[in-house]
Amino acid sequence: MLGEVRGHSRHGLRRVLAIGGAPLTGEAAFALRHAGASDVFSWLDNSDTAAQVAARLARWAEIDEILDSALVRKNLVGRSAAWIKLLRQVIEAATFTESSVLILGETGVGKELIAQLVHTLDRRRDKGDLVILDCTTVVPELAGSEFFGHERGAFTGASAPRDGAFALAHRGTLFLDEVGELSLPLQAQLLRMVQERAYKRVGGNSWQQIDFRLILATNRQLEAEVVRGGFRRDFFHRIASWICRVPPLAERTEDIVPLIEHFARELRPGQEPPGIEEPLQRYLVARPYPGNVRELKNLTARMIKRHVGSGPLTVGDLPEDELPPEGALPCWPDEQLASSLRRALAQGMSLREISRITKPAAGGASPGSNRSGAADASRQSGGAISLSRLPPVTRRSSSGERPSRRILCSSSPGCSHGPSEPKRIFRAPARASACSRRSK
Repeated sequence: MLGEVRGHSRHGLRRVLAIGGAPLTGEAAFALRHAGASDVFSWLDNSDTAAQVAARLARWAEIDEILDSALVRKNLVGRSAAWIKLLRQVIEAATFTESSVLILGETGVGKELIAQLVHTLDRRRDKGDLVILDCTTVVPELAGSEFFGHERGAFTGASAPRDGAFALAHRGTLFLDEVGELSLPLQAQLLRMVQERAYKRVGGNSWQQIDFRLILATNRQLEAEVVRGGFRRDFFHRIASWICRVPPLAERTEDIVPLIEHFARELRPGQEPPGIEEPLQRYLVARPYPGNVRELKNLTARMIKRHVGSGPLTVGDLPEDELPPEGALPCWPDEQLASSLRRALAQGMSLREISRITKPAAGGASPGSNRSGAADASRQSGGAISLSRLPPVTRRSSSGERPSRRILCSSSPGCSHGPSEPKRIFRAPARASACSRRSK
């Protein structure tokens, strides 16, 4: 049943492998994926099926081991379903492929941190540096020199040969920030380099072969730009080997308080972050953040600088320009809840199912209800799934719990595998020898 898949997966937080005892239709398989299953296939009477299960569990275990490592937890803070899904995708792309990665997202969501994670987790031997080029700072007249380098005398003022970003990134990683700002003619010049990893210096005659991983980021909707004609279709498909969409803060509001605590630790090293009184916490969670995580970080810094004493943060720590107009405090239920309910209803979820799903969360929020909430979660954590009847596809909101993995089979009892302690030692991010760098 799709409801059981949704319950076990927690909207993607838990790994669920749905296995049917008979061949599944395409509609049923995709319905299970939309319900939260990580993979779906039929159990065939041969030894390959068991090997498929083992291979998938091993891959997921390795990804979640990295996800639970200090490298990730201390640098990319958040345990919301949207954030966990993104990190799993990034870890898989970085660790198990050498593909180019295109990072899409609004300003301030942390695209450069994602790029640094990809470079750090890259398993290439003798990996070089991470080279960052901010495409918004490239002057059109000197773009060729910035990317390709130039020979002596190639143009007025070229008194000596110079390496461009491609040569600097040889055997390492090249991160092109704000790639959506590149002009159409420059995109055309970059086609051969992206496809064949070969280029000529400005004023040079010989082709240079290079080897590097390419990561790109932009806050533009490149698919829409392609349709509009503002971005070359052939260039887009060359750079979009692996697309990672970073969710805005509005889609991961449960991460706001953990992020504030993280920024407070950075601002006050060696001290525990102060608590947050309920009126201020409700305001901070309901407040819009057009600048996303960067805006939240700036606001946290201002509150921490104003805060004195050992008590929690209060509304008095808000700067004057942050105070909402009198009588204009965000009410509850707010627009975020209303939007979530509209999405759930539009996707076929009934009000009865919404009520059933929210009961464990309500129980966990009320005093003395921890035991009943834990009992509800325990009752949902086991049992087989029957794939004989599939109701309409629906979604549910996540509970924000720690991710785990679960295999669910229609012909055998469920087995759970919790995340293990990290065993791999990761290299620290390489020093970025950037042509131009900007905090993301």
